[in-house]
Amino acid sequence: MDPVSLAFAFIGILLGGFLKGATGAGAPVVGVPVLAIVFDLPMAVAIFSVLNLCTNIWQSWAFRSEVTEHRFVWIFAVMGAVGAILGSVLLASLPVPLLMASLAGVVFAYIGLRLARPNWHLSRARGRKMGPYVGFVGGVMQGAGGLSAPVSITFLNALNLPRKEFIATIAIFFLAMSVTQVPALAALGILTWDRLLLAFLALIPMFLGIPIGSWAARFLSKQAFDRLILSLLAVIAVKLIWDATQTGL
Repeated sequence: MDPVSLAFAFIGILLGGFLKGATGAGAPVVGVPVLAIVFDLPMAVAIFSVLNLCTNIWQSWAFRSEVTEHRFVWIFAVMGAVGAILGSVLLASLPVPLLMASLAGVVFAYIGLRLARPNWHLSRARGRKMGPYVGFVGGVMQGAGGLSAPVSITFLNALNLPRKEFIATIAIFFLAMSVTQVPALAALGILTWDRLLLAFLALIPMFLGIPIGSWAARFLSKQAFDRLILSLLAVIAVKLIWDATQTGL
């Protein structure tokens, strides 16, 4: 790999780490497209499966004291892992492009609602009731389309969680799905030993970016953090529509 491509991959992963450190999510949104350009999509997915596993183990542990409702968080996460398995099974039969475009519409509708009514949010009581179902649907989306964030991040943002509790919750959710995804990719021959080695090397820029993002987020108010999450959701929704059009919607 030439030095320019190497630098491009390094910067892409570094930026993904910055976003992960600041918000607890979003690293694959930046990093996977960059690695897909430098390598190819299967390699990008394989590398980020390992990065997601490692970073979410770290953030789950680092922010463990911020979890205030352990039952809610773990049911949410376990249902996500179960949904990811089902989504992987359904991958071949679901009309994924149409599904992704529809999901993008839901995300844009939510963003519009939050902009029109900035103080609107779900109550904790309603969130506890919805958590298992939302977690399951997010897991299915992860397994079928490779992206649960439009469901999981939208839901947690609607609960108006403080930044650290948001990061702890989403990290445990992503970790639960990574635990099922990594062995599945290895069994399918997508995550090979060579790609595993590259993933471990990619941890260097990732873990350089995370503390920088975490440091920068200290200067964000609750309102600024909320706007950052909404911006991330908007980028994800645009990516969903783009992917849907490129895959034959």
